[in-house]
Amino acid sequence: MKNSVVLAFDFGLKNIGVACGNVMLGSATPLAALKARDGQPRWEEIGNLIREWQPLEMIVGLPLNMDGSESEMSARAQKFARRLHGRFGVQVHLFDERLSSAEAKSLARDRGHSGDYGEEPIDSLAASLILQSWWNANPNA
Repeated sequence: MKNSVVLAFDFGLKNIGVACGNVMLGSATPLAALKARDGQPRWEEIGNLIREWQPLEMIVGLPLNMDGSESEMSARAQKFARRLHGRFGVQVHLFDERLSSAEAKSLARDRGHSGDYGEEPIDSLAASLILQSWWNANPNA
């Protein structure tokens, strides 16, 4: 296998969490979150990540409502995923991210997070949880 890296994104309007995972190990590590303006990232930053990590594929968290229905944020995350694929030609999978932010907040609190998510964002921790959940749901991926 030429490359065994997957990048995962937790789409948000102000921050986009990023995690890198190793396919062979099934591990997921948070990277620095990217700033966004109304959901628009600096595409050159994402391009730099893709050049650096050369992922096989990418995962974008799909924020569904608790009943499984889509929301405005679902549509925006889908648009972000389409743009990722269109700009960089890497396969992109959408994956249900329900409760990933709540789980990330809980983990962060357990690790001593102050609770000020504006000062200490947890978006990349959420991205790593999305990636780990995707692998759990797709063991042959």
